[in-house]
Amino acid sequence: MDVKYINPFVQAFFSVMPQLGFNEIKKDSICLKDDNLTNTGVVMTVGIVGEVKGNVVYCTDLNGSRKIASVMMMGMPVEEFDEMAQSAVSELANMLTANAATFFSEIGIMVDISTPTLLYGNNISIKMGSSQVLCVKLSADGIPFEVNISIEG
Repeated sequence: MDVKYINPFVQAFFSVMPQLGFNEIKKDSICLKDDNLTNTGVVMTVGIVGEVKGNVVYCTDLNGSRKIASVMMMGMPVEEFDEMAQSAVSELANMLTANAATFFSEIGIMVDISTPTLLYGNNISIKMGSSQVLCVKLSADGIPFEVNISIEG
């Protein structure tokens, strides 16, 4: 996978999260994963079509998702991962991927994105469309956040 397909997602995270009110944004590590992702917590999947095709899968734990939803809802306490919290976190996936699409356009790659799909629970398994999945581990104010990218040019 070409690194130019990875940078727009990292740039989007560093652009969007401070706008929402997060202060300490970090890129922790990058690793390769196989095409079967398994996660416990919250998983948001967004499809990408156009000059490149694939998926991006955002993952965080349930506690992190509640904290993210709280920040997105102007500090309102989020005790349960209810419909409002799910909507906020889904919107984050939409914002991140839309921003990545803008960064793709700046390097001459035109893409469209799908509506995010949100799943949460234990041992969520997702089969990616490509055998090569690059995982970027990030954090916002200490909340761990994975961006799993599977794109083919």
